[in-house]
Amino acid sequence: MDFENIEVSTEGAIHTITINRPKQLNALNRATIKELNTALNAADENSGIRAVIVTGSGEKAFVAGADIKEFAEFTVAEGKALSADGQKLLFDRVEQMNKPVIAAVNGFALGGGLELAMSCHVRIASDNARLGLPEVSLGVIPGYGGTQRLAHLVGKGKAMEMITTAGMVKAADAYQWGLVNKVVAPEELMNEAKTMASAMCANSPMAVVGAMKSILAGYTDGVNGYETEIAEFGKCFGTDDFKEGTTAFIERRKADFPGK
Repeated sequence: MDFENIEVSTEGAIHTITINRPKQLNALNRATIKELNTALNAADENSGIRAVIVTGSGEKAFVAGADIKEFAEFTVAEGKALSADGQKLLFDRVEQMNKPVIAAVNGFALGGGLELAMSCHVRIASDNARLGLPEVSLGVIPGYGGTQRLAHLVGKGKAMEMITTAGMVKAADAYQWGLVNKVVAPEELMNEAKTMASAMCANSPMAVVGAMKSILAGYTDGVNGYETEIAEFGKCFGTDDFKEGTTAFIERRKADFPGK
């Protein structure tokens, strides 16, 4: 599959998607969002892929925001459609993946870039990363889920501060606030992401999916996370993964899950 704005590669069960627009600091335009949607769908449908890493090309930026030139002249209706379509095609799609997605944040993650990182299930940042939602400095607000996901991750007060000041935060502060899971040196970023992905791949894919659905349910309006957990817990008992996992435990050996 050929892409103009992204690159994809697979190593074992780990699939890496790299946004490749270095001259634009990997800014998201509509074409890139569509390509990412296509790549994510293909990864989700491939049973051999057990974890996905999303990153940006080069060391300067993960994604330095949306492509402002593309929507500077939009009307109210066009702006609303831009937000709705982007959330559906990319940001919600990442969050709803049936396999864990890790954001390897290399450099600037601003605006749509931070929103993309936050839609991933886990975030690992290089220590030179800078993260922020500067949209209000442009007369607009975060439109790809940023007002919601940031508050879920860092709390209402910090989200209010970050968004209304339009400031950037350092990786170390992002770690303290729970915005990123780990901070490593730039040269260690991809190895760290792959190490975490490998740990995820070693576990039952069915159980991982059920656990992620249960966690996300607790952050979804109108959904009872506890009830979702009960249902997903019960489903596990009817799977080959459960039989293999429990048998391996009793036999004091490592479980050999399908596709591992």
